[in-house]
Amino acid sequence: MADTEDIFIRARHRTFSGFTEAEEHQWSGPFCFIQAADPQLGLMKAWKDGDCDGGGDEWAEEVELTKQAVEAINQLRPRPRFLVLCGDLVHAMPGTPFREGQEQDLKASLKGTDPSIPLVFVSGNHDLGNTPTPRTVEQYCRAWGDDYFSFWVGGVLCLVLNSQLFYDGSACPQLKEAQETWLEEQLSRASSSSKMEPKHILVFQHIPLYLKNPDEEDDYFNLQRVVRQNLLDTFKGAGVKAVFSGHYHRNAGGCHGGMDMVVSSAIGCQLGEDTHGVRVVVVTADKVIHRYHSLEQLRAQGMDEDLKKLLQA
Repeated sequence: MADTEDIFIRARHRTFSGFTEAEEHQWSGPFCFIQAADPQLGLMKAWKDGDCDGGGDEWAEEVELTKQAVEAINQLRPRPRFLVLCGDLVHAMPGTPFREGQEQDLKASLKGTDPSIPLVFVSGNHDLGNTPTPRTVEQYCRAWGDDYFSFWVGGVLCLVLNSQLFYDGSACPQLKEAQETWLEEQLSRASSSSKMEPKHILVFQHIPLYLKNPDEEDDYFNLQRVVRQNLLDTFKGAGVKAVFSGHYHRNAGGCHGGMDMVVSSAIGCQLGEDTHGVRVVVVTADKVIHRYHSLEQLRAQGMDEDLKKLLQA
């Protein structure tokens, strides 16, 4: 990497620097990565104050938690191939007070990540606005890289999606259509290429398809049933192994039709009984095994021993 700032904008031209198909299309044995979500600098203070729309004028707690996560991840052996942050990087919506300061402080907190562990960013509703516009999407891309893109790691195809375009793309229909066309092309190509057939296909997005069951009612924390079913059919038809998300600030999810829906709790503000943490994901030739670890556990003990053994196979 040429300079420190590059670590935040490696997703360009719908791919990711260092994780291209040409470089990483071959299976090279088991590996691990870290999935995290919702550092959301500013939410903890806003939640305490009961003002989640206009609050969030302090974020020292989230900065410290993010630094703890980075410290714990840096200590892991073998090193994770990447760290993916599944959205709501900051709490302040586009164009509101505190936005710039929160983004700057999050970047400062993440700069300590070991250079061998690339940072992959996923856009959330607070990063783009609940109803994104071409302007808010462009602002996000300037700060964090493309809002949707693909990358390859050790023979595994990873797709990063802008779930806000699925949730409410009414203010940017052309961007919504462009992502859907791109996604269809990516999945079609993966399933039709015998030479470059991925060992697994993984999807990363902010809003879960569902929280517990594919048939559950529409909710702020899931995608609408019509959209959800369409994506479920598309993903299953293409052989997607797992969809990783955040947004819920609690751990949830399920497995239906052989595809995991993984909902991870937050680095930052907890809205349930979980603790601040991240998810360790181990990828083997035939499985994708994932387990949520508290920051305290990960810092003191590292990943669970049974997961380590899978990496030694």
